[in-house]
Amino acid sequence: MSSVLPFVAEQLLKDIEKSYKEGSQLPDDLLIALQCIFGSCALQALDLVDHRSVTCVSSPSGRRVFRVIGGSGQLYTCFTSCHYCPCPAFSMAVLKRNSGLLCKHLLAAYLCQAMGQSQQEQVSDQDMSRILAGQAASDS
Repeated sequence: MSSVLPFVAEQLLKDIEKSYKEGSQLPDDLLIALQCIFGSCALQALDLVDHRSVTCVSSPSGRRVFRVIGGSGQLYTCFTSCHYCPCPAFSMAVLKRNSGLLCKHLLAAYLCQAMGQSQQEQVSDQDMSRILAGQAASDS
């Protein structure tokens, strides 16, 4: 995890990672903590995880992004390294109103990272450059 999230959120994600490795499921206390810290987007993010809507895209140079298919079918490229999602909810709730820590897409990426549940896709460095420039086709 990176230091862009508050300590309590980072610790919760570490606890989720540890618990999931031990039992391949999340106990109720961690689910409740997830809801308390992240609010309504927690359940939506877990739904995205359950539907395998998160893909970790990596390149030989070590660059990595998460591509998340939202509930509407829209594909979002999320950056856990700098804590950013291009969706309207992130822009409004996190950047403009400062009323949330993150959107459901970014939380789903963090959860998949902690639980090892994302699909994996390897791309060339050239394709990764296109993804980072926002020029990649959304058929991943």
